[in-house]
Amino acid sequence: MADFGEILRNIGEFGLFQKINLVALCFPNFIQYFTIASLIFIEPDPVRRCNTDWILSAGPNLTTEEQLNLTLPREDDGSFSRCQMFVPVDWDIDAIREYGLNETTRCLNGWVYGNMLYETTIITDFDLVCGRGNMVQLLQSLFMSGLVVGFLIFGPSAESFGRRRATQIPAVLIFVFSVTTALCPNVYLYLASHFLVGVGAGGYRVNCIVLSTEWIGASKRSWGVGLTQLFGAIGQCALAGLIYLVRNWRLAQLISTAPFALVVMYIWFIPESARWLLNRGRTEEAKKLIVKAAAINKRPIPDSMLNEVLNHCIMFSLNLSIFALYFGIGNLGLSVFLTQLLFGAFEVPSTLSSIWLLEIFGRKILFIAVLMIGGVCSMLILAVPQGYSVAVTCLAVASRFFMIFAGSVCAVYLQELFPTSVRQTATALGSIAGRIGSIVAPLLNMLAVYHWVIPIAVLSSINLISGALGLLLPETRKKELPESADEAERNRSQTTPRNKSLSDKPPQSTTTRL
Repeated sequence: MADFGEILRNIGEFGLFQKINLVALCFPNFIQYFTIASLIFIEPDPVRRCNTDWILSAGPNLTTEEQLNLTLPREDDGSFSRCQMFVPVDWDIDAIREYGLNETTRCLNGWVYGNMLYETTIITDFDLVCGRGNMVQLLQSLFMSGLVVGFLIFGPSAESFGRRRATQIPAVLIFVFSVTTALCPNVYLYLASHFLVGVGAGGYRVNCIVLSTEWIGASKRSWGVGLTQLFGAIGQCALAGLIYLVRNWRLAQLISTAPFALVVMYIWFIPESARWLLNRGRTEEAKKLIVKAAAINKRPIPDSMLNEVLNHCIMFSLNLSIFALYFGIGNLGLSVFLTQLLFGAFEVPSTLSSIWLLEIFGRKILFIAVLMIGGVCSMLILAVPQGYSVAVTCLAVASRFFMIFAGSVCAVYLQELFPTSVRQTATALGSIAGRIGSIVAPLLNMLAVYHWVIPIAVLSSINLISGALGLLLPETRKKELPESADEAERNRSQTTPRNKSLSDKPPQSTTTRL
């Protein structure tokens, strides 16, 4: 009996049809990192003082120095307080000068910021300083929580409503709420809007990989994951350039959202997964798509074969490491623009290497190796004396390189270990485990207030343990995607592919050239 993998070998495992589909699905990943730009390009402790312009109504001719001396208390080091001001009074200016002000309070009328690297950030627009300083970590964790909710909603729903629909709706969510995020007047609406962007991003991420992978044959399946990662890496490099040129977070958000308008238009023409259609018994729809794919690939498909077919947590540790390093980008010592560019630039060779090496060495040995090496690289950061920012950044970039590599292997593994009937749910659960790690990442970074080594020590240890657990995984290189639980079990015990290539078989007597 022929299976879907055999059909793919006839119509082309990675022909023009698959390539167009893959690029269309991967393009949104180029700009997905842009959606969290407002959480990355910030100044966590900007130069500031309380806005005390109230005194200008009593003394409009005051110089700035006089205004500050009369309205702001001083710290122990002699500098003006950044979080306190004197309580405003309705005295005239002479009385204020004579008697002075002594009672202090929090900043009542906002802050005045100076020496900013950016024109505006969410910190300066929403005054996330002093008592509200930890809200940045809250916003980061909430966005990651949105990703988990997206996995929970759109992962399992893809089993019932299809991979395509579960990809289209999240794309629309990302577009709509990325626009509203840029227009939010206060931090609470920003929080809700960015959470919904996370929901869309999570739903799209988990489904676009499965939708593209299920159309690709065993020999080229790593491209389905690798190209998705590659587009994201290139997008990170572009993000560094965008924020360097556009220092206003709202404008940058709107500019980066514009390409999603194109995605929202073409996403409705993405083909459904023929594997899923066959699994749901929708054979005629699957047949039309298979014939269409064969026509675009300019490949014949045997009628007899087509009719026969139609009748029948490791992710947690990876995301914890990746996002703990990423959200701590401003603390590595070098320029945030340069570090962002390095993170994105080195993700490109990481992804390209994974595409190539996965088909040479297989999944298991690479998974163990890159996790172990990445864990060691991050652990070595602890041995670098404070102040050596170049060495720390190099180790962080190296660790991220191997973590991204391991993420590619994980994504391929998730497709190959589970049968079609539960593959989407399994992928969603794996992604949820990963995003829980990304939620914890900002909170882990907060432990640095007790000692700077804590976050690095924790994420390094977890990665080393995860690499050791990889010894329990089976090898799945060049094995067909299992269609049933029995086939998945056989794949775990077999060391050779289930089916030979059709090139080793005699040609079919009856073919249809499309």
